[in-house]
Amino acid sequence: MLKKLQKKQISIIAAAALFAFSAGAMVSAPEIGKSLGQWLKLGNNQVEQTSEASVAQSAVFPLVSQSLPERAAKLAAIAEQSASVDRNRARYLLASDYIERTQAQKALVLLQGLEKDYPVLAPYILLKQAQAEDMLGEDGKASDLRRKVLKVYAKEAAAVKALYLIAQPKEQETAIAQFPSNPLTWEIIRKRLQENPNQPKLQLILAQYAYDQPGIVGVLDRLVKEPTLKPEDWELIGTAYWENNQFPKAGDAYAKAPKTARNLYRTARGLQVGGKDKEKAIATYKQVVQQFPQAKETGTALLRLAETAKTPKDALPYLDQVISKFPDQAGTALVQKAKTYQALKDQKSASSAWQLLIGKYGNSDEAAEYRWKIAQEKANAKDYVAAWQWAEPIVTNNPNSILAPRAGFWVGKWAASLGKQQESQTAYEYVVSQFPYSYYAWRSATMLGLNVGNFDNVRLMKPEVVAPQRSLPPAGSETFKELYLLGQDRDAWLQWQTEFQNKIQPTVAEQFTEGLMQMARGENLIGIDKISKLEDRETPAELAQYQTLSKQISYWQARYPFPYLREIEKWSAERQLNPLLVTALIRQESRFQPKIKSVANATGLMQLLPSTAQWIAPQIKLDSKTINLENPNDNIMLGTWYLDHTHQQYNNNSLLAIASYNAGPGNVSKWLQTYTTQDPDEFVEDIPFDETKNYVRQVFGNYWNYLRLYNPEISSIVAKYSTTHPKLPSQ
Repeated sequence: MLKKLQKKQISIIAAAALFAFSAGAMVSAPEIGKSLGQWLKLGNNQVEQTSEASVAQSAVFPLVSQSLPERAAKLAAIAEQSASVDRNRARYLLASDYIERTQAQKALVLLQGLEKDYPVLAPYILLKQAQAEDMLGEDGKASDLRRKVLKVYAKEAAAVKALYLIAQPKEQETAIAQFPSNPLTWEIIRKRLQENPNQPKLQLILAQYAYDQPGIVGVLDRLVKEPTLKPEDWELIGTAYWENNQFPKAGDAYAKAPKTARNLYRTARGLQVGGKDKEKAIATYKQVVQQFPQAKETGTALLRLAETAKTPKDALPYLDQVISKFPDQAGTALVQKAKTYQALKDQKSASSAWQLLIGKYGNSDEAAEYRWKIAQEKANAKDYVAAWQWAEPIVTNNPNSILAPRAGFWVGKWAASLGKQQESQTAYEYVVSQFPYSYYAWRSATMLGLNVGNFDNVRLMKPEVVAPQRSLPPAGSETFKELYLLGQDRDAWLQWQTEFQNKIQPTVAEQFTEGLMQMARGENLIGIDKISKLEDRETPAELAQYQTLSKQISYWQARYPFPYLREIEKWSAERQLNPLLVTALIRQESRFQPKIKSVANATGLMQLLPSTAQWIAPQIKLDSKTINLENPNDNIMLGTWYLDHTHQQYNNNSLLAIASYNAGPGNVSKWLQTYTTQDPDEFVEDIPFDETKNYVRQVFGNYWNYLRLYNPEISSIVAKYSTTHPKLPSQ
């Protein structure tokens, strides 16, 4: 159907035309035309003016992804056009580029009077002028411009930059008092703490607003020695420790905080994790149950009490309380109850617990896991009819479970084994339509005969790729959005942090925007993690907002970004590798963090061991001493060579090559002696290392998502499936 995909070289098109493709790939057609801000119902103080359509129509925003030399002439041409918002953007961006290249006089010509025409960035324009004047040695003019910012735009986030650069005590006090969430204010505070560490008020500001920054645990460790802290201070400290996974320290702090359900639970959990005082932890869990009988934390406290019970029988009353009072946690309690009865050799009571789980709490994740366990047992016994019967309810009752697409795919496989080809095809179509983001959607697409690659040919495919420009953030001020879309990442970060003061409990829109901003500043692991975790929201309103957001291609493109695309494209072509497969592997290995290291010292984007690099270097006629694995180009150069090497070892079978990349060729050789590859899906299920089994599914799931999101033809096909809404066939 799409044979020409295999013949095409990768084509990176960063053009405004992407908007048309993006709109076509959206799952929910009626949503097209609205902005993300409207979908996510921004607060009244966030007036949504810039629409995605207006962003797509801009001639300037697509140039942001280009290098300074590439975009200079294009920006200059737009800057000469008649008055328009794009002309203003072009002047600002080109002036910023000139400053970057220390061509201050050229920048000043473009910036002169621009603040009047481009009010959304007015204070930043004045600050750019001051920066240019500094380069020219005009200190007085630069100082006057910064003072003007303070006079005219005193309440704007940009004022902090002026306060910071003026660097006088009075201005620093203003920054601390008025803009405590701005990173430049944190720098001022850190310098003051270096001079005098005994300043608890300043330490508390960092604990509240900079709890996720490097070095904060050391600040907290000094702060807890302060004798004058109030209960609300201890709560703030406990939360900062907790967010940094310092659970025992958090527990100690929460013990001195106001006695809320959350604070008491975390006190007990800190004691339990720290192993300091088990009896005190149990007593504190009981205190949560007694004082806050309806709180969500109480259900979890009861589960912890069951977990720490002296005998299995002692755990049962706690589990029964969870089942009767906390339906959202009843599934977890029932699994523990069934296993407890099994340990007590009471199979009848255990069976009753399992039946209650799949009966009354059939939509819980635990019910899905139990059903899948039985379905696998039936399939292993070649009883595909029973396997189908056990798996089918997972797909319909537990659509948000990670097991749902897996169960739907295997319903298709089992139907085929039973000779029911039409039912099999319908099951595959159902998985593609309902779970388009899943690894099993790729496997289903392969089974449907779509040209999306299979384990034995995906390596050589060269799909066309449309690379996107930045999408419009759904939260934040117009000023922030304009800075972000113009690629002014440092200023956008300072602006956003000043505005974003709800870090502990962000809205869906805020968390998505925070993820976008983290990735813009190179913190891809943090950014992808924040965006991915939106699916864990629990309240009905937040879930509804997430569901709306997840129907938009911009959300999935943020989860599957394309950093280092030029290096990936270059070395994939050199090694004759599918660039999307390389991208998929990098996303899994490092989340695109070039300097990340594993506990085994595997380094960089493709997580290469230094010893592996030393082995590869002479084979590609390089001196290993000249290689820097933290350099993206070097890392991808060596990593793609090794990925090509693993493919050559296994006759270009990408399943075995990817498994070998994770587990090593020795383990793969052992598996090949034990398991057949005649059915690759069976082989994946049989991989004895859970880490490698998950790794294989995640890498190919990544590949599929890059293909469906960035290849127009496959994206269009997946979108068509999503509108057909087939029903899962019943046995």
